[in-house]
Parts: sequence; C-alpha cells; structure tokens
Amino acid sequence: MTSTTILGQLGGLHDMQLHLLESVDAEEAPRQFHPQLPSLDWLFGRGVYLELHWLRQRLMDDGDLAQRVSHLFTPGALPLQEQCAQLPPRDHLINWGTEIRDEHLRRMATPGALPDHPLTRNDQLQWFLLQEQAKLFETMLEVLNQRSLHQSVTDHLCAVALSPAAPHWQTREISQGHYRIGARDEPKAYDNELPPQAVELSSFRIALSPVSNAHYLAFMQAGGYESSDLWSKEGQQWLESQAQRHPAYWRLNRAGDWYEVAINGNTDLPAGEPVAGINRFEAEAFAKWVSQLSGEFAGAVLQHEYQWEVATRSGVLPQPGRVWEWCSNPFHPYPEYQPFPGDTFPIPQSHQHYSLRGGSLHTQQVLRRPSLRHWADEADNFHFSGARLVFPPRHQWN
Repeated sequence: MTSTTILGQLGGLHDMQLHLLESVDAEEAPRQFHPQLPSLDWLFGRGVYLELHWLRQRLMDDGDLAQRVSHLFTPGALPLQEQCAQLPPRDHLINWGTEIRDEHLRRMATPGALPDHPLTRNDQLQWFLLQEQAKLFETMLEVLNQRSLHQSVTDHLCAVALSPAAPHWQTREISQGHYRIGARDEPKAYDNELPPQAVELSSFRIALSPVSNAHYLAFMQAGGYESSDLWSKEGQQWLESQAQRHPAYWRLNRAGDWYEVAINGNTDLPAGEPVAGINRFEAEAFAKWVSQLSGEFAGAVLQHEYQWEVATRSGVLPQPGRVWEWCSNPFHPYPEYQPFPGDTFPIPQSHQHYSLRGGSLHTQQVLRRPSLRHWADEADNFHFSGARLVFPPRHQWN
C-alpha cells in the first residue's frame, strides 16, 4: 500500500491538472501557444500515460492501454505538433484520463493491489510519479502564461512604474572546503541527485537574492542587449535571431513603462521581485555586465549549481525559491550515476542543456529540496527562470 502522503498529494495534482485543462475553451486545449511547449491536453494525457506505463505495463505486465497511446505521449515518437493534433476532443480525453487515474489511486491505496517489485520499494516509483505530475503541472502553467502573451492586446497602465536600480545585493561568503552535494536516504530523490558526492569549492560570495526586475532594467537601459562584448558567440547568434530585446514576459506600454504579462493577465513589475523569463544567454550577459562594474561586485559570474546547493544546505539561502535560477554549468550525471526507473528518462547529454536550481512560485513543495536538479536548453526563455550571481571572496577586492 502506498503512503497516504503520496496518495493525497497525487490526487491533489490530478485535480489541479484537470482544473487547468478545464479553465480554457475546448478549442484552446489542443493548441500549442509556443512551438517548444505541448498543448494543455497533451500534458494532461502525458500524466495519464506515465501512470499507465509504470503502474500497469511495467509493474503488472498489462501494457494494452499504455501501448495504444504510447505514440501520442512519448516524446520523439512523433513530432510534437502531430501528437497534439491527433488527440481526441478535450471532454473525451478528460473522461478517459479521470477513469484511469481513479483506478490507479484505488490500486495504490489497496494493500496487495500492486505486486511486490523492486521499483516500489520505499514507494520509490510512487514518489517518482508524483514528482513527474508536479513537473507537468508547472509546465501547464507555462503554457497558460504563453496563452496570456497571445491574448495580451490591451495596454496596461502601471500603478507603480518600474525604475532601474544599480546592482546591489547582500552577500554571504562560503569558505573554501569540501562539501556534500546530492541526496542521501531519500526515497523521493531523482536518479540525477544520486549518489551523494563530496566536492571541493574555492571561497566565494553569493548574493542572498536573485537578480531583480529593477536590476535587469538597469542592464537594459545601459545597452546590455546592444553590447556585443557581453554575449558569448552562441548568445550573440541567438540574439540576432530575436525581434525583442527584453525578458519574454515583459511588455512596454504607451507611456513607456514596462509591465508583465502573467497567467491571470497584465500586472505591474515589482522592482524587488526576481526577473523571470530570461534564458541563460541573457543571464550570462547580465553577469558579465555586473562583472565589469567597479566595487564589491566586480568579477561577478553566474553561480555553479554546487555553490547554490551548498549555500542552501547551510542555511545561507532561503527556501523556497521564487524563480528557477540559471547556473553556469552544463547538466551532467554524477559519478556512479544509476538511472531510475529506467532508460526512458535519460539525463540530457547535449552541451546546450544547463542546470537550473531553486524552483519558481509555481513549483510544488514535493520538488523543493536542496538536492533537486532541473535543466533546460540555454536558449529557452519561456520558463519561470531568472539568475543569481556569485562574486570573488572579499580579500580579493579589498
């Protein structure tokens, strides 16, 4: 029998995903609002398929239902646009998915209904499925944010206009030493958090808060998007392909003030809130701009994910996060990495995938822990992603 904690959270996520799908018109459910994001109904169906695949096909050797829809919900089986186009109407999809999910919850709650299997020891597979549903829920919110961008045709009058602010942060120094990273004795841990590692870090200072909206506006007004020396070769190529030179969710009103297009409509940009909707190229260019400034923030760089985890684990950084934070390092497996639950969820090996840490306002609590690792293509700016900087230790600039 699965723990009641998992069952309660999983049932809650089922309901939350269903609510998001039903919040749009039936004609919008199959629509892709961004070429790299699936439709809402695909994301809902993907969640149902994952449970079919692992609970029935892999645990119970009953793969009939999963195999019927695997070509629709397995990434890469068909082009994403074709998968979204072939899905049934929303109401049919909801009826199909709700019936299957109710049965899965019943089986997990009934002693002996699931076979004894290595995958379910300590509820490890159940934790995996719960967290995958949490990730799908957050992606559904990204889709709704893109929907808002498509619908944003009215001007927004800002109650408080965003003004630039010179980069400034409170910082804490982490001394050189050996530190532990990764999960330990946590059934919910993803395979990419394991096994725990000892890493050696040089001394560094880390900003206690992410890059803010006001900081980023200062970068924009200082010509950050026009200064080629701030951008890597790949970043410059990306920039040249873009029509807009600002965070993905920002828009300029008739008065010349910036506002944000959010899931529930247009809103002011609070100066102190973390900037969101930037990719790693933009985060890196901002860091290079700050690094060239004189004073205590000279030499700034994007954080490495190990620096973030050590600072969070030691209580220097508060949890939970408000934006996913880009890191300087490509996403990679730890030494002695062992995939779980199988080779259908490989760690990305492309050098274009970089680590993200922290979690956004929309990240579920089950995904909030110091060891959790996320990743994205460095050009992606449609996530709820921002940046945090680290700096040389004080003795190097005093």
